[in-house]
Amino acid sequence: MRSEQRRVIAATTIGTAIEWYDYFLYAAVAGLVFNQVMFGPLGPAAATIASFLTVGLSFLFRPLGAVLAGHFGDRLGRRGVLMVTLFTMGTATALIGLLPTYETAGWFAPAALVLLRILQGTSAGGEWGSAVLLAVEHAPTNKRGLYGAGPQVGVPAGLLLSSGVLALMTVIAPGEAFLQWGWRVPFLLSIGLTFLGWWIRTGVEESPVVEQMREVGAKNPVGSLFKRHAGLVVAAALIFAANGTVGYMTTGGYIQNYATDPAGLAIERGDILWAVTASAATWLCTTAFAGWVSDLIGRRRTLLVGFVVQAVGVAVLFPLVDTGSLPKITAALVFLTVGLGLTYGEIGAFYAELFPASIRASGASISYALGAILGGAFAPTIAAALREATGGTTAITVYLMAATVTGFVVTLLMRERGGIPLGHEYEEAQAGGHFVWEKPAATL
Repeated sequence: MRSEQRRVIAATTIGTAIEWYDYFLYAAVAGLVFNQVMFGPLGPAAATIASFLTVGLSFLFRPLGAVLAGHFGDRLGRRGVLMVTLFTMGTATALIGLLPTYETAGWFAPAALVLLRILQGTSAGGEWGSAVLLAVEHAPTNKRGLYGAGPQVGVPAGLLLSSGVLALMTVIAPGEAFLQWGWRVPFLLSIGLTFLGWWIRTGVEESPVVEQMREVGAKNPVGSLFKRHAGLVVAAALIFAANGTVGYMTTGGYIQNYATDPAGLAIERGDILWAVTASAATWLCTTAFAGWVSDLIGRRRTLLVGFVVQAVGVAVLFPLVDTGSLPKITAALVFLTVGLGLTYGEIGAFYAELFPASIRASGASISYALGAILGGAFAPTIAAALREATGGTTAITVYLMAATVTGFVVTLLMRERGGIPLGHEYEEAQAGGHFVWEKPAATL
């Protein structure tokens, strides 16, 4: 591996980890703190739902970030987009750590919180596509899955870091101190992490595909995408949604809130955060493995195996969580992330190989953002509402299983595209052969 390729993997992985540290930090604190200090006057149940709605609200703005990042990523390059998204996310996160609470500022506090969450959502929508493509387009043909897994690994790494820091703060500032000031410290740490990410990314060269496309790229990449490949965008979004719906049980903060509810399982806040941290470590490892193994057996086959494993994880998740046993809860979360990793690590290379070079950033970014809306945006809110309506967790399991089955079926309809050339001179081959009823794309 050349030094430039190592820098690309490091920059996309670490930068993405910092971005998602910020994003997941909010989701975890939403169920542990914001429901009390920002929405407390609404009452326990309504405050929890309102808090999770702010988590979901940000997803509605991810397509905006995806459209902007896709457009400028296709026209101007991936690297500049990544610098903008990094600073937008870091600034919004640090400001959240400085917000007053409802008690001191009234409804101004939750309103400002919502505004900053919208900025986080816009940034997240623009980050992923450019990071993944920068990694995959620098990769040798037979290692695209491994390189593309770098930014993917950054996502569970962000969860690992955010959960670990929050768990540590429950020790440093236990009980009421955590609600008063302890939760703010992880948000303020984002300032230092943002400058670290900026320093790492400044030394990375632009994608070679972008260098080729500067003169011949699409003038309206988003318009071209939906005119020629709307069905492909929907299919790609549904596949990612199947992963996101399940993943946001932890990354969206639902399990953390459910397990610590004083009227329910009443598990200590720090204990459940350590359990989530352990599952994030497993998710990180299986994500990297999925990227590597997809280079050997194909993206499609890896996804299909992953959805089967994910279905088993979904089936046992709430039965084990409802025991109230911390070891069983930890085991359930760890096993769940095995399936999540196997349906996530290869997505970067999978998306890069789906779309023609001239609209690739738009296609990858928008598909990912739409999938996040369908699968992650309101998954915690829906889960909370289903439990409130039924009094149990069986309906949540059915909801998660339906999403997983959908992902499996849509993947069955897709063709394997591993190894297809990514350069702009092969756009004709890149533009066809996506579904099983279509003629396969030429391998060239």
